Amino acid sequence: MKIGRKEIIDEAKKQLWLAGPMIFVCVFQNSLQIISLMFVGHLHHELLLAGASLAISFVNVIGFNVLMGMSSALDTFCGQAYGAKQYHMVGIYTQRAILVNTLVSIPLSIIWAYLKPILILLHQDKTIASQAQLFARYSIPSLSANGILRCIIKFLQTQNIVFPMVLANGFTSIIHVVLCWSLVIKFGLGIKGAAIAICISNWLNVILLALYIKFSSSCKRTWVGLSMESLHNIPQFLKLAFPSAVMVCLESWTFELMVLLSGALPNPKLQTSVLSICVNISGMFWMVPFGVSVAGSTRISNELGAGCPDAAYLAAKVSLFIAFTCGVLEFTFIMSVWKVWGKAFSNVHEVVTYVTSMTPIVATSAFVDSFQTTLQGVARGCGWQKLGAYVNLGSYYLVGIPFSVLFAFVFHMKGQGLFLGLITALMVQVVCFLIVTLRTNWDKEANKAAIRVGGSGVQVNVLPHEQNVVTL
Repeated sequence: MKIGRKEIIDEAKKQLWLAGPMIFVCVFQNSLQIISLMFVGHLHHELLLAGASLAISFVNVIGFNVLMGMSSALDTFCGQAYGAKQYHMVGIYTQRAILVNTLVSIPLSIIWAYLKPILILLHQDKTIASQAQLFARYSIPSLSANGILRCIIKFLQTQNIVFPMVLANGFTSIIHVVLCWSLVIKFGLGIKGAAIAICISNWLNVILLALYIKFSSSCKRTWVGLSMESLHNIPQFLKLAFPSAVMVCLESWTFELMVLLSGALPNPKLQTSVLSICVNISGMFWMVPFGVSVAGSTRISNELGAGCPDAAYLAAKVSLFIAFTCGVLEFTFIMSVWKVWGKAFSNVHEVVTYVTSMTPIVATSAFVDSFQTTLQGVARGCGWQKLGAYVNLGSYYLVGIPFSVLFAFVFHMKGQGLFLGLITALMVQVVCFLIVTLRTNWDKEANKAAIRVGGSGVQVNVLPHEQNVVTL
């Protein structure tokens, strides 16, 4: 079966329709912590800002990222079930994920409650560690809320319901500003108020989306109420959830490790400040390919669940093309204002100059990361989380970090060397995932999807010799 230009354009429209809103959802979600930090920063107390910054970094790495990874298994389960028209199973899988995330939140909460000794063990300042622990303890209620929220977002996303999420997250962000002003400034709760505001905002977001699911006609087929069926086949869910969490955590831990390594370079204050700025810039631009990856994983999982391997392969190709376009645009934009980035984050001449020299490397990282992030979306849509965990482990910890150390400390390239090692890891990821994607038998993937969500294989909608023929 030949796929013509019209089918390609239609697929691109579907993915862009999903990707655009998901970028805004990602921005709004990440804005909660940034807004809280901004209000703490205006307390004119460096210790509080340092404590809140350290705490947010830690609770993301050992907390929110873990839950985000666990819920990513729903990209596969819910997406393929929806494509297979097993609508009630979309809700069952979501309930199962919420249960698992809630249970996982318990040990994570204990770690957060005793954060200070862990940070001191990692050679952090005791006074800063005390403030970080205070922030983490008051943030504990947001842990379970975030775990539930991640699952709800996947539930809606895999059904192509995205605009309600934009509205709910946007409204929550506005309310969060008011909460931060009230709790941090008006009532003088300081760092505790910032953490409490995040908790309230996360739960508000959960309630708004839960009400939408309950009363909207869009979810009547997929949400049929609480069911004991969600307690079944939890080990099957964990087989994808744990590798999903490992995929996410291995990547996020690497970025944190880069900042820690920068502290071992000459003039550590300068190096750490510049690396933190560069990581923040990368994080800002990562939200665009993340939206593309969400759209790609949704379209691929839907088509595999529907038994349409040709359409799934087309979705993967279109997703990569959109990623390439985004990567080019991001590289061009970053380089077009390459002397502005340093001034936007600091008034110190030495920092501004250093950030300017790092900008071409950061721009290259953004370009490569567009492919890497999108290819991980392909992996989630197909259910390759276990493979993805191995790829991330090898890319970051057998290639990326050793090369970062080599470039930074042996070749004396300092911060530029650390980031070059990171780019090397991203390139290895891209090559590995791309080889797997191009060599995939999409007929088999469609049958695997049928077995995963239906218990038996089905006849796919194309003949083997007709597979993967795409004409532009």
